[in-house]
Amino acid sequence: MSERHRFEHVDAFTAATEGRPGQRIFYLQVRSGSTVVSLKCEKQQVDALGQYLTRLLVDLPAPEAIPHPGGLAAATPLLAEFVVGSISVAFDAEADRFLLEVDEAIPVDESGEPDAEAVERQGAVQLHLDRGQAHAFATLAAELVAAGRPPCRFCGGPLDPDDHACPRMN
Repeated sequence: MSERHRFEHVDAFTAATEGRPGQRIFYLQVRSGSTVVSLKCEKQQVDALGQYLTRLLVDLPAPEAIPHPGGLAAATPLLAEFVVGSISVAFDAEADRFLLEVDEAIPVDESGEPDAEAVERQGAVQLHLDRGQAHAFATLAAELVAAGRPPCRFCGGPLDPDDHACPRMN
């Protein structure tokens, strides 16, 4: 059974990877005091969350303080509590903080219906970020995504270190 975590204040919200480009595993990680929660996710989820936070931050005053990038290093080992399904983001203007809710992925049956038992056991992480933490995460997310495999100059697809079957160079 996955747990449900709620963090009013976090020391760090970060993203991390393991493995070489093309085979990387992506993680989100929340740290608050001695509590560390790591979640396995997709590269696209890290990218989308970072881009979304960036778009929201454009309409807000610049953060007063941004966490130092060194403070965003993930705690290891990266042991995922669950695999990320959906991510929800809201901004509480009164509190001047972002609210993120990250829900565990739920398996579905052949007809697309969620597994009832899994829904009851679904893990979730709810956390609040200030504008500086959101900015730092968005910057790191962009760097992690850009650090992947370089694109092929002909087709734009990712170049594998071992081989690349380029459809335009057939």
